[in-house]
Amino acid sequence: MAEAATPRRSRITPEREAELYGAVLELLREVGYDALTMDAVAARTRSSKATLYRQWGSKAELVVKALRHQKPSRLSEIDTGSLRGDFHALALRENDCEMAQGSALMRGLAMAVHANPDLLRAFRELLIEPEMEELRHMLRRAVDRGEIRADNPALDYVLHMIVGAFAARTLIDEQPPTQAFVASYIDAVVLPALGA
Repeated sequence: MAEAATPRRSRITPEREAELYGAVLELLREVGYDALTMDAVAARTRSSKATLYRQWGSKAELVVKALRHQKPSRLSEIDTGSLRGDFHALALRENDCEMAQGSALMRGLAMAVHANPDLLRAFRELLIEPEMEELRHMLRRAVDRGEIRADNPALDYVLHMIVGAFAARTLIDEQPPTQAFVASYIDAVVLPALGA
């Protein structure tokens, strides 16, 4: 029996990859996930649809990798020496305009995630799980420094609290999240819940 061939990925420069991801996010903002097609991405980026599928495998993977790429830094790159400092650095990763755009994009994807199992799987594998692991690492450092107790039950809900702040800000206050809001929320909600 012949072995199945592994798809070969062509080499794309980091600049070209960033250009492709930017185009995907532009299209996503313009038409939403369901109406976004690989044909449209190919046309916008002057690339072939076959190249897109060879490189990313699916629309869901391409969209989620584009979202991950737009993040200004990884959580693992943040280490200020204190949990409060790390969380505030996290809040400052994006300026207010970038934060508002990202929040709007995520709201737009919320329904699509629940209606598209491939997108949900890609979100979990490529965005949520890596972010949760990096957050766990940040929290382990705080435990090791003695800032928070290892048995604090709120440790399992930090990401929920942070994501909730972004969602609730728009829903309740009818305003986009801002650096000041997120920093204030961290000080008033997240750190006290952790006993820090």
